[in-house]
Formats: sequence, structure tokens, C-alpha cells
Amino acid sequence: MKANMKFLPATALMTAALLAGNGASAMDEHRWLTGINLDQLELRDTDDGNVTAWDAQVWLGDDLNKFILNGEGEYLHGDKGHDSETEEAELQLLYSRAVAAYWDFQMGWRGDLQPEPERHWLALGLQGLAPWFIDVNATFFVGNEERTALRLGLEYELMFTQKLALVPEIELNAYGRNDPEIGTGAGLSDLGAGLRLRYEITREFAPYIGIHYWKQYGNTAEFSRTDEEETDGAEAVAGLHFWF
Repeated sequence: MKANMKFLPATALMTAALLAGNGASAMDEHRWLTGINLDQLELRDTDDGNVTAWDAQVWLGDDLNKFILNGEGEYLHGDKGHDSETEEAELQLLYSRAVAAYWDFQMGWRGDLQPEPERHWLALGLQGLAPWFIDVNATFFVGNEERTALRLGLEYELMFTQKLALVPEIELNAYGRNDPEIGTGAGLSDLGAGLRLRYEITREFAPYIGIHYWKQYGNTAEFSRTDEEETDGAEAVAGLHFWF
């Protein structure tokens, strides 16, 4: 029997609540905290026009248990002969549980809202701090019609001074089968890498400039070539990072 992915958000979070067990009771004895982290809000100069990209997170919980809403995407502005449109939009609703020092297990729902048609996934992953202070986010996804996906993200913060930081990052996506309707192919699908120089006016507020590079591979690149679309690019970026 194939799973109905429309019910994944509720099912995953209900399961997470049961898994929390004594941890959930412990949260009742502590004050719940909230946080907002806009990791990236930036303007990219692309061949098709200016693109606004965002990567944001809202969470509720404590050091042991958290409920997290992640959102990321890209919006193409209507210039250089192109119509304005949301090219990519993704949401994740996750339960996060600390399982070791600096490491959290996460599970929940991922929804790919753009491009259409929508895709919905069960997400299972680990996020934490590896040796040499590398921030790691590794997630396995299971969707309907036997779809699977894997995402690995790595980020490092190199502090030159107390206010100036260089932040390299890389993200890889792979899929278990071809999905020509949305243009993703089996195997390694795409790579995104960035290098951003950030100046922290305060610890919570930092403008930055940098470069963003992306490349498609395998069948994903073939789908793009068939549609006469680019398969790689390097873009100058300028943006803001803030949290509270």
C-alpha cells in the first residue's frame, strides 16, 4: 500500500511527540523559548535577471526538544525579458531531539511547493557540529510513488576579527529515481556552493557580500538542456543575515 503523503506533516509530528516521551515532560518544567534565524536574505545577479533568495528558520522549544519550521526559495524578478515568478519554494516542519552533545535527530515533513507539481516527503536527518566546527545537516527523504532523496549540507564560519567572518558552504542533492515532471534525475542531481563575507554590526545583524555557484549533474542536467535551460552558473550576491 502506498502512503498518502498529504498526511505526513500530522503523522510525523504525532509520532515525534510519542518519541519525545519523558523529554516532553521535562519541557513542562522549563520555560519554552522561541527563535528566528534568517540565515540568508539576498539578491543574486543571474543571467535571467535579479533573484531574491531566502533561507529562514523559526523554532519553539528548549535545548532538548524543538519544533522547527524551515523555509527556503528563490523569486525571479521580472526583468531581462522574463516574467516575475517564484522559481523554487520549500517548507519543512520538523521535530528535533538532542541525541548527543552538539547533535540533534530530526524528523517531519518537507513540501516542495515550487516548481509544480508539488512533492511531499517524510524527512529523517541529523544536524550538528562536526570536528573543526563544521556545521553538518544530512537528511534522507521518502516520498510517494517510491521516491527517495538525500541532502547533505556543510557550512563553516571563519572569523577574521570579532566582526568580520568568511562563511563557505556547500549543499548536495541526490534522488533515487527520475522525476521529469519537475526536472530532477536519479543519482547526484545538483550542487550549490557559496562564499560569503559577513560583517557583524551586532551579533544579531550582519550584511554580507559574496558569490553563489550552482551546477546540475546527470539526468537533471539533461532535462534542463532539453528545456534549453542553463545547467550551471556563478552569481554575485548581497544580502542580510540576522537572528533573534
